[in-house]
Amino acid sequence: MDLIVTRQGDIWQARFGDRIWRAAVGRSGIAPKRAEGDGISPTGCWPIRRVLYRADKLPSAPVTVFPTAVIAPDDGWCDAPEHPAYNRPVKLPFAASHEEMWRADDLYDIVVVLGQNDDPVIPGAGSAIFLHVASAGYGSTAGCASMTRDDLLEFLALAGPDTRLCFREAP
Repeated sequence: MDLIVTRQGDIWQARFGDRIWRAAVGRSGIAPKRAEGDGISPTGCWPIRRVLYRADKLPSAPVTVFPTAVIAPDDGWCDAPEHPAYNRPVKLPFAASHEEMWRADDLYDIVVVLGQNDDPVIPGAGSAIFLHVASAGYGSTAGCASMTRDDLLEFLALAGPDTRLCFREAP
């Protein structure tokens, strides 16, 4: 069973079987990916690779069938299409363009790494497509999906080893 993220009326939602949670997606909505930095949550179904979390913010690792790892202050994610580490985790300091995984806000307290553009990596086809904690008011993401921390933890506990996240355009 997959987690389906789509528009429902004026809001975005994530559906997993009979469970439905509110969600947020990229500032450019759900559509075919055009380029790095386009703000699109890419149409398609993406396998869940692993779950990263802040051990200083959670009492224990999320309950899940997926591999988990602790986020460290020097963790980053390369988003420079021209760099050999594009769409891969990196250690900071890192000279090329990157995202910091240890954020001052709570958005990356839990990060579900999706297998979008990772096998093989194609420069410019999108990096760091995650499912992570939503901002207050479900503000848009840079191209990821997000849910509240409690909803994300509930989903992870229910998900099976073959669960994928599917971004679907509204019918």
